[in-house]
Amino acid sequence: MRLKSLYVGTLAAMIGILTLSFLVFHQISDRMQKMTIDPTFERADELELESARGMYESAGPDALRDYLATLNRIFHGSHFLLDANGVDLVTRENRSSLLPPPPATKSRAGTHGDWHITRRSEDGRYWFAAVSPLDRPRLLTFLPYYFLVIGATGLLCWLAAVGVVSPIRRIAGTIAWFGQGDLSARVLTTREDEIGQLGRSFNQMAERLERLIVSERRLLSDISHELRSPLARLKFAVKLARTSADTKAAMDRVERDVDRITSLVSDIVEITFVEGDPALRGAETVPLAEILDAVMQDCAVEAEFRGCSLEMTGRSEGDVMGNRELLRRAIENVVRNAIRYSPEKSIVAISVTENGRDAIIAVRDHGPGVPADTLTRIFDPFYRVEEARNSNGGGSGLGLSIAKRAVELHHGSIVAHNVSPGLRVEITIPLLLTTVSQ
Repeated sequence: MRLKSLYVGTLAAMIGILTLSFLVFHQISDRMQKMTIDPTFERADELELESARGMYESAGPDALRDYLATLNRIFHGSHFLLDANGVDLVTRENRSSLLPPPPATKSRAGTHGDWHITRRSEDGRYWFAAVSPLDRPRLLTFLPYYFLVIGATGLLCWLAAVGVVSPIRRIAGTIAWFGQGDLSARVLTTREDEIGQLGRSFNQMAERLERLIVSERRLLSDISHELRSPLARLKFAVKLARTSADTKAAMDRVERDVDRITSLVSDIVEITFVEGDPALRGAETVPLAEILDAVMQDCAVEAEFRGCSLEMTGRSEGDVMGNRELLRRAIENVVRNAIRYSPEKSIVAISVTENGRDAIIAVRDHGPGVPADTLTRIFDPFYRVEEARNSNGGGSGLGLSIAKRAVELHHGSIVAHNVSPGLRVEITIPLLLTTVSQ
């Protein structure tokens, strides 16, 4: 049977535990009765038998009557010393009905509301018998204890519900709200136990999902906005190519717009790859110097084409743990962004330093810089400062965003500063191993 409520399950578990405890304690009580209490009473019966026999044989029936009367007064019952045939040695009445059937030599049992005890002497000449009222405890005697057990069980169930069931229900309610679209739903908990860990794990998952969903929505909105203009120009260029006398110029315009769309789609694929790799798949130990050398070699041609040059000072001797391709893309995007906005015959300066824990890669151009209030926004997807940095034409607006996400994925940081002149972008990446010169 499947339980649909933890309250019922908790109550059932409590009742089951109490029932099992009662059975176990009952077995322990029976065992203690047989191993300790019964032997003690049997030795007391034997002592009474020998005492009554000694009194009868030494002083006669009158002395035996007084001794049995003393036992009756102390133990609140009737005590007898019988011969081998069950005849009372004091009153000479036949009390053989008190004796157990042969071959039993002793008995202790409750019969017809009385407690019957018998014991035969070792030589078989005497029987000692006792009959006392069987005082059964009344229900009212134990009723307070029953209420105590019921109250304790109810209190424990309530504590279990408050401490376990209710928090789980609150977490389930929060998850339901989150599933219905409330991305801000979070579990409020200060507990340090497993339930608190469950709530914090959900909060971490919810924050990650919220960032991904919001980022995806923003990205889709930006993509639709960014594709609208080149597609409109492309449609116009196609119409112009059909009617214009200068077909070559019209086709060149079509090709430029197609290249722009292709570049935009490539950047979108790249940023989706970066955003969708939270576990840093393909992580390995990578020498940072190799990545920088590859970026310098790849970007040198573009710098030469735009009439500027690259210059790198310093060299990293440490390694980083991460994805080689993502790190290369991040640094390359920053360098290409600097090249794009650098004036002719200027130098794009790349400096590499280490502080023992991190590697700092600074890329500086000599362009117009950006307004101070946009220094953080330039890392947002599709954000471009057209007024200040559009003399040579802008890119898709995703390069620095890709770099920022890739660097943060490697537990690093990226910031931008205006210098005079130009823009300086600093990438800080934790080092796995740093070699210090002796």
